[in-house]
Amino acid sequence: MSWIVHIASILEILLLLYVATLDVATRLIRNEVCLALALLGIASQIGSPVQLAQSLIAAAILFLLLLIIYTRGWMGGGDVKLLTAVTIGFPLTGVIQLLTITAMAGGVLAMAHLVMRNLPYPKLAPAGSSFARRVYAVERWRHLRHAPLPYGVAIACGGIWAIFSRGF
Repeated sequence: MSWIVHIASILEILLLLYVATLDVATRLIRNEVCLALALLGIASQIGSPVQLAQSLIAAAILFLLLLIIYTRGWMGGGDVKLLTAVTIGFPLTGVIQLLTITAMAGGVLAMAHLVMRNLPYPKLAPAGSSFARRVYAVERWRHLRHAPLPYGVAIACGGIWAIFSRGF
């Protein structure tokens, strides 16, 4: 049974890295990824039905709270789906850890975007530019147009931290 948890944990980490990259690139979080993360979370807790039930209840409560935040325009719908899906994979202590690290990573992300206000506006990155240069040019352009933060990155950080803390 523990090999299921190991495989599920590795797949969860890979999907969280993918979703963070996709969120930076497109500001979209795909439904299929959220569904896969939720199913992997269920698989990782298959040995403990009580813990799985607690996890599903915590995810439902979190979803309702995040739905209120979403309706006020403070968070994107993809972020709500992603955070709810990731929550399914953790016991209650893991959920608290997930939310704490996500909030801290979100604060770092917000500070980086605030610092970006003072940085010079780059010209378009010419062909052959480094990856970092291209990402900077695009993010600075998005920042000037008041695009939302890629909060999926913060959620992925929280999820990966919680996965390593739960052990696999």
